[in-house]
Amino acid sequence: MLYIGLFILLILLFIYGMTMLRTGLFNLSSHSFKALLEKLTNKPWKGMIAAIVITAVLQSSSAVMVLTIGLIAARVLTFPQSIGIILGTNIGTTFTTEFITYDISDYLLPLAAAGALGILINKYKLRSIGFVLLGISIVFTAMKGFKYFAGIIQENPLMQTFLAHLSNHIFWALSLGILITALIQSSTATIGIIMGFLTADMLSIEAGIAIMLGSNIGTCITSYLASIGADKEAKLCAYAHIWLNIGGAVLFYPFIGQLKDAVEFMTSAKDVQLAHASLLFNVLSSIIVLPFAEQFGRWIMRLHK
Repeated sequence: MLYIGLFILLILLFIYGMTMLRTGLFNLSSHSFKALLEKLTNKPWKGMIAAIVITAVLQSSSAVMVLTIGLIAARVLTFPQSIGIILGTNIGTTFTTEFITYDISDYLLPLAAAGALGILINKYKLRSIGFVLLGISIVFTAMKGFKYFAGIIQENPLMQTFLAHLSNHIFWALSLGILITALIQSSTATIGIIMGFLTADMLSIEAGIAIMLGSNIGTCITSYLASIGADKEAKLCAYAHIWLNIGGAVLFYPFIGQLKDAVEFMTSAKDVQLAHASLLFNVLSSIIVLPFAEQFGRWIMRLHK
């Protein structure tokens, strides 16, 4: 019971840190990003590039998807313009997973202190910067917590059996990734959790990659919830997000072994291997679909007419 409580606490801490980070970044840049989305979405490749930049800065594909659905509902954007944005958010979110693999332990306390001080200052930009700095410190503290948690349960027979089962049954690992991400509505948090188990050698990299593929499907729940009550075009955007992510996971599922070999060649650090696998998967998936973005949009409209 103590383990479960600690695990839930770490998840909540990570999500709280990500929320603070996103809030600060959104406050600093939301108006300019809305304008950028409006101007650079007449071609799918332009929308993809714009979305990569915006998602990388905001550290949240879900936030960009919710913003996009809101713009479609307000008739500022059309559904066909959103296809490139969806492809770009899937790439942009991988910057977050790469970011959380860095070790900034020596700077966590100064970052937290500077962030807390900035939040106390009654100036909009300084408060927003304070949210960013404090959010970063909380996120990395939670990451250290996940690694510590994996270490303390390393000798637990039940967890050993469960993680061994996932390592031997990749489909169940993928399903777990969908479930966890749908529940906590953060693919980054799911990947952060798995990085802790990978670092402790409690999970195979193949299972980690399968969970990552599942998290890409599970994260679609946020855009779907945002589309409830919206008009048809906004719903089409959510459906397109779901089908793209399901299609990407299905396409790459048979090649998990090859993806594992590629990332193991790049680095020996298992948490970085998972981050690189996420980057490769999302970049390749988006590049494959990009030339057929318009046809895909028409297919979605026929499927959900």
